[in-house]
Amino acid sequence: MKSATLLVAFTAFALASCASSPPPCEGPQTRNLAAAVDHVKGALGNGCAAHFDRYYDDLLRTAEGDPKPENKRVFSEFLVWSADEGILSQRQAKEYYNRYFNVKFMTLQGDYNNCSHTCPRRDRVLLDMERELGDKERGLLKVSLDNSGYYRADELFKEVELVLEATCTACAAGR
Repeated sequence: MKSATLLVAFTAFALASCASSPPPCEGPQTRNLAAAVDHVKGALGNGCAAHFDRYYDDLLRTAEGDPKPENKRVFSEFLVWSADEGILSQRQAKEYYNRYFNVKFMTLQGDYNNCSHTCPRRDRVLLDMERELGDKERGLLKVSLDNSGYYRADELFKEVELVLEATCTACAAGR
C-alpha cells in the first residue's frame, strides 16, 4: 500500500513539475531573417526574455547567411520592438544597435577625465574597444555589407589608440 501511495505522489509531482516548467526557449530554426525575427519575438513574449543575448546572437548568425544593407533596418526595428515591449530599456536597445551597426564606440561613451579615469585602465579600455570592433565587423561587414562603415570604425579605433597613448604619456609626465 505504501508503494502505491508513493507512486501516486511521485506521478502527481512529476505532472505538476511539467505543468510549471519554463517554456522551451529554442532559437530560430530558419535561414530567413524575417522568419527568425518573428520566432524570436514570439519566444521573448512567451517568457524567454532572459535569453535575449542568445537570441540576438542567433539573429546575427542568421543575417550573416544572407548579408545585405537592409539588415540594419531589420535589427533596428527589432530593437525598437524589444524596447517597446519592455524587454530592453531604450538605452539598452540603443547600445545593442550602436555596438554592432554604428562606427562610434560605445566603450568610450561618457565624459571622463582621461588622466584620472582612462589612463589607469588604458589596457582594459583598448581591449574592450577591440572586442567592440569585432562586433562592428560582424554587424557592419558580415551582416549588412557596410564596408566603408567598418573601415571607418577601424580607423577610429587606431586614432583613439594613438591619442590615448599620447594623452597618457603626457599625463604621466605632468605628475
